[in-house]
Amino acid sequence: MPEVELYTKPTCGFCQAAKRLLAQKGVGYQETDIAANPDKRPEMIRRANGGSTVPQIFIGGTHIGGCDELFALEDRGALDGLLGR
Repeated sequence: MPEVELYTKPTCGFCQAAKRLLAQKGVGYQETDIAANPDKRPEMIRRANGGSTVPQIFIGGTHIGGCDELFALEDRGALDGLLGR
């Protein structure tokens, strides 16, 4: 299964929703809290091609976007394929 990475903040409802979806699917992920680690914010923005809101989600090193994009992939039935399932 490819690595799943999330840049998040603890007070972000969209971050919580994305993490809930991944947990429901039994998918582990690497989480970087940019509130606790503000030095990681520029890295997130660079990797997300200018995306500065959270969450920013990467699967297998590929930027897929935020919560809305994650749920859109799930709705289309494409998320499992990206997760190697």
